[in-house]
Amino acid sequence: MLVTEIGTCPTKALIGGDWVATGSTFPVINPYTGAVLAQVADCGEAEAWRAADASVAAFGRWRKTTAYERAAILRRWNDLVLANQDQLARLMALEMGKPIVEARGEVRYTASFIEFYAEEAKRVYGETIPSQFANKRLFTLKQPVGPALAVTPWNFPAAMITRKAAPALAAGCTMIVKPAEQSPLTALRVAELWLEAGGPPGTLQVLPCADPVPVASVLLADDRIRKLSFTGSTDVGKRLYAQTSRTMKRLSLELGGHAPFLVFGDADLTRAARDVAASKFRNSGQTCVCTNRIYVHESVYDRFLEQFMPLVAGLRTGDPLDEATQIGPLVDGDVFAKVQSHVDDALSKGARALVGGKAGVGTMFQPTVLGDVASGMRILGEETFGPVAPVMRFGDEQDVIRQANDSPVGLAAYLWTRDLSRAFRVAEALEYGIVGINDGVPSTAQAPFGGVKHSGLGREGGKWGIDEYLDMKYVSMTIDEA
Repeated sequence: MLVTEIGTCPTKALIGGDWVATGSTFPVINPYTGAVLAQVADCGEAEAWRAADASVAAFGRWRKTTAYERAAILRRWNDLVLANQDQLARLMALEMGKPIVEARGEVRYTASFIEFYAEEAKRVYGETIPSQFANKRLFTLKQPVGPALAVTPWNFPAAMITRKAAPALAAGCTMIVKPAEQSPLTALRVAELWLEAGGPPGTLQVLPCADPVPVASVLLADDRIRKLSFTGSTDVGKRLYAQTSRTMKRLSLELGGHAPFLVFGDADLTRAARDVAASKFRNSGQTCVCTNRIYVHESVYDRFLEQFMPLVAGLRTGDPLDEATQIGPLVDGDVFAKVQSHVDDALSKGARALVGGKAGVGTMFQPTVLGDVASGMRILGEETFGPVAPVMRFGDEQDVIRQANDSPVGLAAYLWTRDLSRAFRVAEALEYGIVGINDGVPSTAQAPFGGVKHSGLGREGGKWGIDEYLDMKYVSMTIDEA
């Protein structure tokens, strides 16, 4: 158990209903100070097998509970998450560097999925189907898929758990969570709150580990685990896609993004600059739906920069626990190195740093605006995942749509225009699962979240999110005629 100024937090694995010590531990590092926050249980194959057995046993009981019983526990979980907002926010700030004000917002976002699916549990409807035979009755049922595995990322260490676990639990599934090694503490505390809410042992388990391969290999090979939900990189997602084919698991993959933001000549530039900044610099640019390429019509390019650059230059970097901080550290050295390499590559090929462009202390990187960005630079071909905004000119609507779509991934895209016809044309033409029109932050619990092309499979959020954890059963029944 970790004891800090935020109170207590589990550091052992949650298996069944028990907090389990393992033979070894791994350190959780504060990315701002470099200090070790905690030593956390390092799970391996043995713990994975034990968790699988517990998940299967719990599923046999949990699936038989009523939707109203499950909803009541979810509502209590929602209340506990909100009651512990400050503690959860500080945990996130400490273990992955999210500014504290933004981290509080994530806690509210985290709870919104629990609240939504507490209600959605009671709306898992079947259907009746007309039959061509007088003595037949045809209908469908929706039933829980079975025990599920969630592999969650570090950038939203609480919300990405409830976006998966809340619909799974509402549907009657059990879930094992393998959190990112950078942010296991938040996951463990969220799961502890599930137990406090009355969640039965084995329904939600957490297996922290420094190396995900032993845990994942066991659970992916186990036929009893019927569902995988993964949020992470496209490369890893593709490998998991191949592995799950051997046991024909149901699959949800929310993978990489490379979001374009198109600012047309009729845009309200003050509002557009604000929305682009909100989209780009949220979580220090470390979200899969952050805009990564900003295309501005040549007629307003200079005026847009006049609005945009002061916003970026005014962003305050520093200690994530400081209420005034807007940009915290990047989560680790690997993420920092990629951001630095993208900026260095762009500058070496003719781009100009209009704002920032330099590293700070540790893994801090200045909020950056790059001008004169051109084809052939890595930043236009790869997701940066950091606080760097490349800005390009365009002149033709069809050409900028082509540039925006020139990517193997298709998670989120954005545009700013006051022309209603253009808004429809461009939104329909963009090859992305999410499109924000005059909105740089469209994600919400009741709407579908997911991408097309190499950005993954399935949808999270809304009524679509719970369907990912339900199987459709068709029943045809012959009856005796009177």
